[in-house]
Amino acid sequence: MATLTRAQIQDLFAQEAAGRLTALDQLLLQLENSGHDKELVVSLFRELHTLKGSAAVAGLDGVSALAHDLEEQVGRVRSGAAPVTPELIDVLFAGADRLRAAISGEPPPPETLRPTTGLTATTPATPAAATPTAGPVAATAAAGPVTTTPTAAEPAPRRAVGPDSGVVMVQTERLDELVRLLGESAAAHLRVGRMLQDDHGLDPAMSPEYNELSRFLNVLQDRVMRTRMVPVSTITDQLQRAVRDIARGQGKDVRWEVEGEATELDRGVLGQLSDSLLHLVRNAVDHGIEAPAGRGPDKPAQATLRLHARQLGSDVIVSVTDDGRGIDTARVAEKAARLGIDTTLMGDDEVLQLIFLSGLSTTDFVTDISGRGVGLDVVKNRVEAARGRIEVRSEPGVGTEFRIIVPITLAVLRCLVVEAGGRRFALPLHRVVLSQAHDTSREIQAEGRRVVWVGNEPVTVSTLADTLGLATAPATGPIVVLTDSDRLHAFQVDRLVTQSDVVLKGLSPLLPPLPAVAGAGIEPNGSIFVVLDPPGLIQRARLTARSVVAPVPTAPADRPHRDILVVDDALTVRELQRSILQRAGFGVRTAIDGRQALAMLREAPADLVLTDVEMPNMDGFALTAAIRAQPAFANVPVLILSSLARDEDRQRGLDVGADGYIVKSSFDETALLAAVDRLLGRVG
Repeated sequence: MATLTRAQIQDLFAQEAAGRLTALDQLLLQLENSGHDKELVVSLFRELHTLKGSAAVAGLDGVSALAHDLEEQVGRVRSGAAPVTPELIDVLFAGADRLRAAISGEPPPPETLRPTTGLTATTPATPAAATPTAGPVAATAAAGPVTTTPTAAEPAPRRAVGPDSGVVMVQTERLDELVRLLGESAAAHLRVGRMLQDDHGLDPAMSPEYNELSRFLNVLQDRVMRTRMVPVSTITDQLQRAVRDIARGQGKDVRWEVEGEATELDRGVLGQLSDSLLHLVRNAVDHGIEAPAGRGPDKPAQATLRLHARQLGSDVIVSVTDDGRGIDTARVAEKAARLGIDTTLMGDDEVLQLIFLSGLSTTDFVTDISGRGVGLDVVKNRVEAARGRIEVRSEPGVGTEFRIIVPITLAVLRCLVVEAGGRRFALPLHRVVLSQAHDTSREIQAEGRRVVWVGNEPVTVSTLADTLGLATAPATGPIVVLTDSDRLHAFQVDRLVTQSDVVLKGLSPLLPPLPAVAGAGIEPNGSIFVVLDPPGLIQRARLTARSVVAPVPTAPADRPHRDILVVDDALTVRELQRSILQRAGFGVRTAIDGRQALAMLREAPADLVLTDVEMPNMDGFALTAAIRAQPAFANVPVLILSSLARDEDRQRGLDVGADGYIVKSSFDETALLAAVDRLLGRVG
């Protein structure tokens, strides 16, 4: 056997050290919680002693010296010369961080929550940021040593494992290649079945050999997918360490609980979630949880921060829950208003969702932990990149829960298969908001675009075949509503085919970029279908949508023709009002503000003006006053439709000469038409 080089020896040491440092962190957390456990102290001493010796053999004298200093500290505890205190744990954690940095070649970590004295000090210094009364972070479910993978924030080490350990470390690239080859095998299997049927007239389902091969391939796929799975416990130590350090630094007493740490999901998914979960727990301690003195008489002084993971069908739900102060929705609304967002018609649940907006932070004090106006928007983006979603629930004074829902694996994509333009396409289900039958009575026109109502929100409709450039007859099938995180867009398809698990295959690098295409999948008959990328598809639809404008309804015979001027700066509201009034037989013109409306009235008078209040250039109150100031328009009814619902706003509308005032939150088609008919009836 060839002699190992120094570089190879050091590489082996780095692989071994990664596992030992992970175990070291776990032991330190357990020791802090137990107070003084002889077996834990002995285990700590043994890990450090082994690490020191291995570093010396590898020729890493600096690393060996750092390990020796830590070993001396633990040795004093083992001999009874020093007690286990939070300050000592701070010192040992700081040393472990320095060891990790020295082994990886990275700069030493900052001295946040670290004593300024050397590691060899006989009495550890109290961190300046900590208070003597700050309690440690308790844990009810500390994860055990992990041998299959390190924390997701670090590269997966390929450390040597003994032949009797039952564990073999495999490079992730090899697992990915295995998944790809399995997909190729499944595709070849389907092609063989199609060949048997087309070329030889044999039904594959009647062949025992073919069915047995199908069964083995399904079992193999399940086993291969499981090799990519790792338990949530692989990142819980990292999270607990973050909670502990922040709580110590802020004088907070936090109990850390973990439930469902054995829940498994794809290592790629967990890798994408690790930073998001880290941000959520840091944010909970920094923002959500109060100091013991500020928790009120109805709460225990020790706060609880819980991580709970569970599998539900093909998804994994990971919740981060605290019993802190909760999220102040009034504060969120105030901050949103500074960003130009109107929250007056939003409920608390809708306002709560605004915390995921970029640049919105409810704290006025910026720290190194949070408050920079970034974070939760990044969390949302990363969760969605893992084909998941994030939800938040909060109750003032009670606490907050963030819930992340992600698929177990990214190797298999759950899709809705649809037909459009005579072809089949797959839409990732995590981007599908809903599908519904097409109802023309719920459709309106907004500046040449078709719009349907999804709940209380108007959503633009495009024909999927048109968006993809397929020549076809007008679609009459169902509507599928997709989301790209910030927007909804509806696509009309020919029909819904099925839901299916798709082993997503990338396209050839020789093909030009196709922004609306995520990849390809294989149907049971062996044919290929395209898996669409909803964000790219929505972008393409907005740029190239070709909509068919419905004809304007003619006036009913029993209603004389009247012209109405609609004034509103919001496109959706303006076009909704136009649609309702045109369907009722009125002639409608639109203006985007009071100034434009006055100019249009001078060109051609209207029988009634329907106006909003809050608009640029000239608002609705000023427009109404200007109309009343001109004799030619003195008898033109003015109906205000506004989101301003206060009594003083209504009174101001009457004072400037409005004939009616409707609040948008109470708006519906019947109320609008009744008010218009009543006002027009007065003058004609």
